Amino acid sequence: MKTIASASNTLLLVLSSCGVGGSLTNAFMSPQQSTYTPLSYQRNTPLTHLPSPSNNAQPQSSQSSSTCLHLAELSGGITEVWNSYLDALEANPLLVKSITAGVILGAADLSGQALQQAIATNNDDDNMELSTNNNNSNSVDIARFLRFAFFGFILQAPWNHFYYQILDGALPPTEDPFTSTTAIKVVIDQFIQAPIFTVIIFGFLGVLEGKSLDSIKEQLDEDYVDTMLANWKLWVPATAVNIAFCPPILRVLFLNVVFFFWSIFLSLKLNKD
Repeated sequence: MKTIASASNTLLLVLSSCGVGGSLTNAFMSPQQSTYTPLSYQRNTPLTHLPSPSNNAQPQSSQSSSTCLHLAELSGGITEVWNSYLDALEANPLLVKSITAGVILGAADLSGQALQQAIATNNDDDNMELSTNNNNSNSVDIARFLRFAFFGFILQAPWNHFYYQILDGALPPTEDPFTSTTAIKVVIDQFIQAPIFTVIIFGFLGVLEGKSLDSIKEQLDEDYVDTMLANWKLWVPATAVNIAFCPPILRVLFLNVVFFFWSIFLSLKLNKD
């Protein structure tokens, strides 16, 4: 044992003379003589190069909170606008429905014009005609837009406002959406009201456009049947949903939303020339 201790001391003396740090020397010392402790090493070792979990967690938490706050504000703003709309609808139902219809149908015609221009631009057979009528093809027809907006404001919304009042008065809404009453109302709407109103649409927009009665009649002869067939494909299911599930005060609003897409079809149909 003395020989081993002597050899160890000799080795430590040689290492120290070679400049090896004290920490390594302490590792060869007896436990009683060693000054190394894990805690002192951890405290003194620089950790600035390591990511700090607390510093990272804070920005992520802030970003998450900020996102949630923006979503909550957006949701609150939408809810506030919707509640204001419902209040206005209850206070002035006809006026609010008319303004809504005018905005939606005007936007629908603008969409129809954009679609019509895109189709015309991609039609290789009409390149020569497009080159000679470039200004007309690339500009918005303001008069046409105003006709559809006026149609929504002065005719479409008031017609449906009073029509649904009469229909619901004659056949009151039922709590159960799937009843014979709902089916009867859909039949009345689509096979009595819709054919009549479609003729009125052709006539009303034709008069606003300056067409003669003979020209309007000719357009009805050409397009009425196709229009009604397309009408039933869209409006039979839409009317069933409207009558079965929508509160009476929101029926014209639902109809206006669906009418946006229907008006694009009408806009293209009535202005195909």
